[in-house]
Amino acid sequence: MNVKINRISTAILMVSSVLLAACGPQVNEEALEKPLPQLELVEGAEQRLNIYTPVTLTADLSHLSNRQHHAIELLIEASQIMDELFWHQAYPGEKEKLLNSLGDPLVRQFAEINYGPWDRLNNNQPFLQGVDPKPPGANFYPADMTREEFEAAEFPGKIDLYTLVRRDAEGELYSVAYNVAYAAQLKRAAELLREAAEFVEDESFANYLRLRADAFLSNEYQPSDMAWMDMQTNELDVVIGPIETYEDQLFGYRAGFESYVLVKDMAWSERLARYAQYLPQLQRNLPVPEQYKQEVPGSGAQLNAYEVVYYAGHSNAGSKTIAINLPNDEEVQLEKGTRRLQLKNAMRAKFDEILLPISELLIVPEQRQYITFDAFFANTMFHEVAHGLGIKNVINGEGTVREALKEKASALEEGKADILGLYMVTELLEQGVISEGQLEDYYTTFLAGIFRSVRFGASSAHGQANMIRFNYFEQAGAFSRNELGQYSVNMDAMRTAMNNLSEHILTLQGDGDYQGVTELFDTMGSVSPQLQADLDRLADAAIPVDITFKQGKEVLGL
Repeated sequence: MNVKINRISTAILMVSSVLLAACGPQVNEEALEKPLPQLELVEGAEQRLNIYTPVTLTADLSHLSNRQHHAIELLIEASQIMDELFWHQAYPGEKEKLLNSLGDPLVRQFAEINYGPWDRLNNNQPFLQGVDPKPPGANFYPADMTREEFEAAEFPGKIDLYTLVRRDAEGELYSVAYNVAYAAQLKRAAELLREAAEFVEDESFANYLRLRADAFLSNEYQPSDMAWMDMQTNELDVVIGPIETYEDQLFGYRAGFESYVLVKDMAWSERLARYAQYLPQLQRNLPVPEQYKQEVPGSGAQLNAYEVVYYAGHSNAGSKTIAINLPNDEEVQLEKGTRRLQLKNAMRAKFDEILLPISELLIVPEQRQYITFDAFFANTMFHEVAHGLGIKNVINGEGTVREALKEKASALEEGKADILGLYMVTELLEQGVISEGQLEDYYTTFLAGIFRSVRFGASSAHGQANMIRFNYFEQAGAFSRNELGQYSVNMDAMRTAMNNLSEHILTLQGDGDYQGVTELFDTMGSVSPQLQADLDRLADAAIPVDITFKQGKEVLGL
């Protein structure tokens, strides 16, 4: 979620070279030459090393020109820089020192997937002996900083997305802008984007790449977000830079670096474009009082499908994203709308490798026919649509929902998007706008999807959102569980629960009710013993929790 960035005072940025060096990625080459102690797994961690199933991330590039192929190569190189920067944001230590202390290739691969020694899909628990718990603020803040100290402090850039928080020589907190802390890396990334702009064949995309390069150097990302929304005819795309705030679980204020290199599926995008015209109507019909839906998103909302050919940084850490709704900047959303990106090849991999096997184990046989890729695609797509609806600013006029709900904002927003996405599917199916399948397809696939996503754990915003929804639906009788441990959807009860939970979440957001959200998480945000037993059955059946990619230039034949 983006906010407009305040300019950081020149005095704050003129910090000493010693302090700046402490902010950027460092590799102690002398230390790497010395024999390193080999770190051992904690008890029980060995059985989690294979929870990710490998998938080759490729796409048909034959319709693209040689110049476009070269542009993709350059975008992958820029993405690799984003990957290194996210490593620094996620892990306070030295990446190479950690990886070189892991003799077992499987353990090293697990650390690479998790961008550190903490298991992202096991509530960020350490999987190596002698490792402290992961700081909630990752490496965005000093490790010894408390919430109370931060909230009491006053300094420029305190809640800016694109800054790190550090201590000065006197121990006082101050902020360092990303373009200063990571100056060398971002300079090189900017050069690569500008070079790629010379090879792409769509001028609007070239303009975006140049403005994004400027943003790397200026720390001002809004102009490039606006330009990204203006693109319509580009076959290539890249989502790159500091974007999502999920890694900052202390406050949700800092954005992590990431990248997706994308090839647009023009035929599927044209098929999806017809849904955009219904978004204003869907906003007006939200099941909530008028004051919670008065904001009107920009009319330029877009629905597109893509083949993703490279993931990096936050998007590649732990569970892999299969759909995106951007930009997060509230001002851009209100002026331009948002773009919803459906990552078809990654989505298909998760459906085939994970969702179908889950349904064979946990859904009653008579409802398994309702598990379809079309329903999975639509549920996922309208989840992203729902991010752009609802409310972005609290109704009392005292700031954004993100600021009011702090570290709980991301998880509640994911919960809103899930439940409102299903609401939108219901509305459009009954209006005949969606013609594929029947309501049972979408509701049953949605239930199976909860089992898939709840395995991401409480450290994941998506995992937390699914825990709340599962428990809420269970209490409302939206599904039943038989003596064989198989679940079935109760259609009428699920619809009622869907509407009631939608209203509850939208009201919490609009009120900026931090205490109410805390109570919701405390009462609904945990896995019951019965659910845990069923999730253990998935593990016993060797059903992967998520996917990991074999990706890169060679895989693409570049």
